[in-house]
Amino acid sequence: MELLDKLAILSDAAKYDAACTSSGVRRGFRPGMIGNTTSSIAGCCHSFSADGRCITLLKVLLSNACVYDCKYCVNRRSNDTRRAAFTPRELAELTIGFYRRNYIEGLFLSSGVLRSPDYTMELMIRALRILREEYRFNGYIHAKAIPGAAPELVRQLGLLADRLSVNIELPSQQGLQTLAPDKSREAILRPMGLIRDGTAQSKAELAKYRHAPVFAPAGQSTQLIVGATDDSDRHILHLTESLYRKFRLKRVFYSAYVPVVENSLLPSLDTKPPLLREHRLYQADWLLRFYGFQASELLDEAHPDFDTRLDPKCSWALAHLEQFPVEVMRADLETLLRVPGVGPVSARRIVSARRCGTLRFEDLKKLGVVVKRAQYFLTCGGRMPEGLRFSPATLPQQLALAEPGLPGEQPEQLSLFDQAGVAV
Repeated sequence: MELLDKLAILSDAAKYDAACTSSGVRRGFRPGMIGNTTSSIAGCCHSFSADGRCITLLKVLLSNACVYDCKYCVNRRSNDTRRAAFTPRELAELTIGFYRRNYIEGLFLSSGVLRSPDYTMELMIRALRILREEYRFNGYIHAKAIPGAAPELVRQLGLLADRLSVNIELPSQQGLQTLAPDKSREAILRPMGLIRDGTAQSKAELAKYRHAPVFAPAGQSTQLIVGATDDSDRHILHLTESLYRKFRLKRVFYSAYVPVVENSLLPSLDTKPPLLREHRLYQADWLLRFYGFQASELLDEAHPDFDTRLDPKCSWALAHLEQFPVEVMRADLETLLRVPGVGPVSARRIVSARRCGTLRFEDLKKLGVVVKRAQYFLTCGGRMPEGLRFSPATLPQQLALAEPGLPGEQPEQLSLFDQAGVAV
């Protein structure tokens, strides 16, 4: 099979993996090596699709052949599809060739399980070693660790890659047993623990020895499929919170399930991917990471799923109207972060600017506050905007109208050959 035929098959097979952003690492210039990754340009990510996926990495599978038979996966062993596999040399040469032509600045490498987890990881390690040691490639590499592989192989992979990830795929053990019987929760969580410990050990070594080998300097991430099972948003969000706390993940990615196979246990092929639900989960994820919220505050047993009409922060505020409005001249940073329309940057700007004088709503807009949402929950000098009219009954609809436009009505999964560099 020709190399370009393999590329067409294996890049298309990789498009359903969302966890491929590359921010959070600085790999500066090294004599005798080519390429670099700097945090000043958000890793090597120069262009993003409308839903935030990085499109400057060569995103490809080592092989789409797989010994597993996960019912939701287009690459499962029982599916009748064209199979292909790169040799480690082919993959390294393809990557360096694309880099030299300025098509890409990094590599996102995953794979189906070829023969066994250990065998697959050995091939991935061999490809990355050729890139790093023979071609002296110093650019960004994100690699997927294969659950079930030996700990020493996870260690070797982490010394070659900038970021590692292990996909949980399904939010619950019941979902795994039903749709991916060859996988287990324990096998998935074990390498996540190894990566966490390896990263901590590497940081401790670097504090003592400047030239100690660096293990996965950009940390680790994971991906959850949304919509393939009946798991609620509450269950997914509590799992996310636990993963951040226990394994120190940099990111949890959510991938709306795209029906690609016919199975009675899965949504039918004519079901649309729950893209708006995915969007709400990403918004809630940011509330956990940057706004000081906890999962238990956002959803409860009575409300296990997000209202898709409103962003999670607005939904929380509507359920806690007794805490509003807050006075912009007196509220502390933590309180300001809970006001819809106020983000971490604008909250810090408010705290700084109010030391110099009284703030008005016109000033808040200049500070980055989304006033069309914040005006219902803030006062400036004890007053709300003149002429503003609302009640608890009408406020949800007014906030829904203030919701910013979402990405295109019919977003598509990204392909390596999609047009890049166009602002959306």
